[in-house]
Amino acid sequence: MISKKRYYILFVSREDDGALKKVPVPLGYAWAFAAAAIIGLFTVTGLAGSYSRMLIKTARFNQLRQDHQNLQQDYAHLEKQAHERDVQAASLGSLASEVSALYGFTAGKLSLSSLHAKPVVTATAPLKDAAAFNNDSYYKSIDAFYALRNTAMNPVAGSISSIGRITNPLMPGLDGDAAYLPTLWPVTGPITSSFGEREDPILGNGEGEFHPGIDISGLLGTPIHAAADGIVTSAEVVNGYGRMVSIDHGHGVETLYGHMSGFAVTAGQTVSRGQVIGYIGHSGRTTGNHVHYEVRIHNTPVNPHKYLQNTLASLTAPTGPSL
Repeated sequence: MISKKRYYILFVSREDDGALKKVPVPLGYAWAFAAAAIIGLFTVTGLAGSYSRMLIKTARFNQLRQDHQNLQQDYAHLEKQAHERDVQAASLGSLASEVSALYGFTAGKLSLSSLHAKPVVTATAPLKDAAAFNNDSYYKSIDAFYALRNTAMNPVAGSISSIGRITNPLMPGLDGDAAYLPTLWPVTGPITSSFGEREDPILGNGEGEFHPGIDISGLLGTPIHAAADGIVTSAEVVNGYGRMVSIDHGHGVETLYGHMSGFAVTAGQTVSRGQVIGYIGHSGRTTGNHVHYEVRIHNTPVNPHKYLQNTLASLTAPTGPSL
């Protein structure tokens, strides 16, 4: 019987004494080693490919998540701008109503002459008595305007009661001397930012924003007084406003006082005109010590200037002996 040939791989090494040492390795073992190496190579390559695909998917997921966050931020910014435009429109509507009421314009006084003719606007009734609107009335209006402006910009100047009683077309029938109208300056100081459009004071990059109130500057810790009688609806920290107090005066009138350093009242408390409700600070989104003061009519911000008549000093000043 002929024996099967076997093949070996022979490893030869020389010892220190010069003798040769032979290590035979069957060829089958070599083939098994080579097969294992090839299988291992394919396995490593597959794992590396899977890991690479996972990294690509992770990077794409992170990019999609970042895009989603950017879209959310853009949407929030656009929503804020839309809200500011709505507030501006409501405030402009309030101003238009006041101007219309001041000069006697009403919707019923203007009409179209015919639905089928050319649209010509005609006055069905005189806006005012022609004899009444003369130069004297004009100059009286100008004098009243400058007196209002000077009083608004300088609270120490005193009251505007000599010009006339406050009325507002959004609050028909309300008495200008009513305890619930915010006629008191919350603090006495210069106005550092007025109502309406302004440049963002924090960013300072020329981007505009709508300012729904006025900023009155003062020293840190200066007492802030309630502008009218009412009930404190909140005394808490609000985003942007910092420590803020809001007071409901009834009849749709509400005032807000922001950036306080501390509270002197709590929610649900009844306050009277001139009562201390907090202290000037710089909490929230602000650049310095002041009080942010808002007046809202049916939750619509209006210019507080037209309501500010008195300072605390004028309220507490003696009226003199009666005759």
